[in-house]
Amino acid sequence: MPGRIPKRFKLKVRKFFKTVNFTVFWISMFVVIAFVLFGVLYPDPAKAGFDAIHGFITEYFGWYYLLAVTFFLVFALWLMFSRYGSIRLGPAREKPEFSFVAWFSMLFSAGMGIGLVFWSIAEPIFYYQDPPMGEGFTPEAAETAMLFTFFHWGLHAWAIYVVVALTLAYFSFRFHLPFTIRSIFYPLIGDRIYGPIGHAIDILAIFATLFGLATSLGLGVMQLNTGLNILTGMAVSVGNQVLLIAAITAIAVGSVVSGLHRGLKWFSIFNLGVAVLLILFLFFAGPTLFNLRFLVDSTGNYLQNLIQLSFWNDAMSDSEFQKGWTIFYWAWWIAWSPFVGIFIARVSRGRTIREFVAGALLLPTLFVFVWLTVFGGTALHLEMAGAGIAEAVAEDRTVALYTTLQQLPWPLITSIVASVLIVTYFVTSSDSATYVVDALITRGSMRSPTRQRVIWGITEGAIAAVLLYTGGEQALESLQTGSITTGLPFSIILLFVCFNLFRALRREFDVEGVDPETEAAKAEISDEQALTDDSNSGGRS
Repeated sequence: MPGRIPKRFKLKVRKFFKTVNFTVFWISMFVVIAFVLFGVLYPDPAKAGFDAIHGFITEYFGWYYLLAVTFFLVFALWLMFSRYGSIRLGPAREKPEFSFVAWFSMLFSAGMGIGLVFWSIAEPIFYYQDPPMGEGFTPEAAETAMLFTFFHWGLHAWAIYVVVALTLAYFSFRFHLPFTIRSIFYPLIGDRIYGPIGHAIDILAIFATLFGLATSLGLGVMQLNTGLNILTGMAVSVGNQVLLIAAITAIAVGSVVSGLHRGLKWFSIFNLGVAVLLILFLFFAGPTLFNLRFLVDSTGNYLQNLIQLSFWNDAMSDSEFQKGWTIFYWAWWIAWSPFVGIFIARVSRGRTIREFVAGALLLPTLFVFVWLTVFGGTALHLEMAGAGIAEAVAEDRTVALYTTLQQLPWPLITSIVASVLIVTYFVTSSDSATYVVDALITRGSMRSPTRQRVIWGITEGAIAAVLLYTGGEQALESLQTGSITTGLPFSIILLFVCFNLFRALRREFDVEGVDPETEAAKAEISDEQALTDDSNSGGRS
């Protein structure tokens, strides 16, 4: 397994930027600035170019995305039930760094929290109007809408994150490799991860992280601006949206300064608590019995159709639905996997592989299904009763959440709570991305100077603000399209990730004959025997 880390990768944190890998830093900054300037100065050619690339990928590689993501899910489930599941992400007897609630809150906030707030109503309503099969605005269309929403936000999405996070945590915590994406290639290329190949992998991860977060921050702030317009009369304008980005970035930077164990941890727990309260409110204030039945119905429908959907390539009708939604989502989750995967790995030290997969794949999926049913199911029920939500969403997707809340009791209070949730989810997303970018640029350091993380946090907000101010939603969407093109090369990287992890696990468990549970038990018995001997001798040496 890994040898010594080269001296150039050892860290000294006394001076400003002392931990920075300047090769990765300067190339990353050049690529980021070039893409931002291209989107700002030439928004129409940028959008046309990115759309052409994305169109080519979805047209000719859609089948590949389906097979790859399905393989990631099968691989993750196999790991959980295999004999490798007892291996711990760290020393054999190490305890988890965070409590289960804190751990789940942080991984969920980084993984999809803000996206669910935005799409949990808008997406089912879109499918209800224009389903991939059958007629729209029918009960069958509502069932199909929830089926595909579950599919896009369920097991497949979390499996992508699990593959990256689990592999990185395994190599970093168990074999002390740098906490960057390059480390997962050590079994394949050895010490060459410290050279140009490793630099290229980390630069690609930085690109996807910065642009993915900037896009989500910009588009999400538009939703927040809509909510504040409803609540306070604040005008919906680019200027106000830039001010909101500045305010959220300031809060996020303050959270970064307070540290992972305080700011981000407690923000994440707060997010989960508020989300649960909002779910409970919609569940009891909305169509309670309908949502209960719809959850059972939709979950069963999802499980029955899981294999078929995993391989459904729409070859006969060749509609635009799969290209515009399913393939887009698979590419988006893959593009986000370095960011989310690194952060989930960072907070998962001390957990076994089996515990990790169950907690980062099965439980988040179950929580997502409840969330989507309560929010999306309530909106669909109201729409079928003639509430006009579909018409509002067709005009402006950012109003989906607030239009639904207006149909329920206490709309002012719930809209305020929803707006607070959006803000705090943005803070946790920005925080987690800051830790990830800092790790990628500082050779995997988890103890770099706080001022460095402050700079990365400000940079993330600045990219979103500049694009929104100069090019509006079009610039953000073209950047989003550009960022998901990284999904294709990263999907290939993830296939190697699976191979590398399997190879390392097999070597540790099968070839070397190490059974982690047995080794831990032996260590426990040895320690107890030592304590007994010490007690019998009166504690004398």
